Amino acid sequence: MKKILFVASEGVPFIKTGGLADVVGSLPKYYDKRYFDTRVILPKYMCMKQQMKDLMHYKAHFYMDFMGQNEYVGVLEAVYDGTTYYFIDNEKFFNGNSAYSDNVVEEISKFVFFSKAALSILPVVDFRPDVIHCHDWQTGIIPVYLKERFAGGDFYRGIKSVMTIHNLKFQGVYDIKTVKRITGLDSSYFTPDKLGHYKDGNLLKGGLTYADAITTVSQTYAEEIKTTFFGEKLEGILNARANDLRGIVNGIDYDEYNPATDTYITNHYSAQNFRKEKIKNKRALQKQLGLVEDDKKMLIGVVSRLTGQKGFDLIEYMMDEMCQDDIQLVVLGTGEERYENMFRHFDWKYHGKVSANIYYSEELSHRIYASCDAFLMPSLFEPCGLSQLMALRYGTLPIVRETGGLRDTVQPYNEYEGTGTGFSFCNYNAHEMLATVRYAEKIYYNRKRDWNKIIDRAMAVDFSWKTSALKYQEMYDWLIG
Repeated sequence: MKKILFVASEGVPFIKTGGLADVVGSLPKYYDKRYFDTRVILPKYMCMKQQMKDLMHYKAHFYMDFMGQNEYVGVLEAVYDGTTYYFIDNEKFFNGNSAYSDNVVEEISKFVFFSKAALSILPVVDFRPDVIHCHDWQTGIIPVYLKERFAGGDFYRGIKSVMTIHNLKFQGVYDIKTVKRITGLDSSYFTPDKLGHYKDGNLLKGGLTYADAITTVSQTYAEEIKTTFFGEKLEGILNARANDLRGIVNGIDYDEYNPATDTYITNHYSAQNFRKEKIKNKRALQKQLGLVEDDKKMLIGVVSRLTGQKGFDLIEYMMDEMCQDDIQLVVLGTGEERYENMFRHFDWKYHGKVSANIYYSEELSHRIYASCDAFLMPSLFEPCGLSQLMALRYGTLPIVRETGGLRDTVQPYNEYEGTGTGFSFCNYNAHEMLATVRYAEKIYYNRKRDWNKIIDRAMAVDFSWKTSALKYQEMYDWLIG
């Protein structure tokens, strides 16, 4: 039996702020239980919902030296969906109203404490993993500690580590003196080929330098981050470790996102009967949002954080022109004020044609996936992206820019070969985006049979966690040997 340990700052259903939590909470469920014993360590945040805290029971506690102080480390345990979770309890570090704060020194102290505690509890809970799988900068110090202060004891000898990058933008960076004081590492660790990063100490860089393998959340993003544009100043180390770097696409929960059983949508449908049944969701959504009720109008959806990364400057530039076309547009999300106001303005200007919903609702997001004909996602960069996977699952054809996970998961329609699951464009260019939207409109209005065949292919692809889990298992096998 191979033992795998996930260490992360969040995981569903206990605490979630982004896609990282979905990966940490979903993947272990899909590993083959006959060969893999996978457990997860998370912080016990004060802000967790009470019903989640009620699942935990006390396991042990001890005191650990951290920055010259004797700090309390409580260990709680919960079993959820067949996976064992351990929680590190310390009210001094985990007492905020949310999982993260804007105070960088506080964040670095909190997660270095968490990482050291996560390694220290292993003999206490009697679990010696073959592989420790670390996620993002918050656990970047673990591969370093495994080769440094934990290298001496028999218990830790030979444990392998994997570092997964979910978003390279966040790295845990502060001046060397402070990072040295918090981590307790000596100066030899802060050279440019280790944690030293210009004049700062960088925790993610430490993880990338010392881990035995590095993964990120799509094949294309794994290539992109080796370039200056996407590399966030870490392209040097990522090129140096290119042989240990692989991309594995995230999945989505096929039980939760299933048009045949989804409790949020008005009419259920499947790959077999979508031609007749999917349209009923569109009628209901048009009615709900005050759009002109017309079966034949092409309805395009957007569910997203409204930020520059997601390509909203392209949409902003072309919005008036797009609204001249025979389409409807429904938007759901919050973010930068300029984009929120831009969509509100077009909702006012083209009422009945544009619906701007500047808030977030799980129910409405599912309804948009189920009701729209196409889904627009023109991102500047996208490590993996989950919205396009949900759109494919619901037979709503993605129109995406070829970057990161979007390029890996949406096959562009080729009318000559009769292949493809969506539409895509290459350059980050507003006119190219509009041309692709208009090409999709042409197929939708003039070649309905071809459009339905694209839906057939889109609903047949499998981006469930099962597929990703197999690839991670292969990597663990390769590491453990």
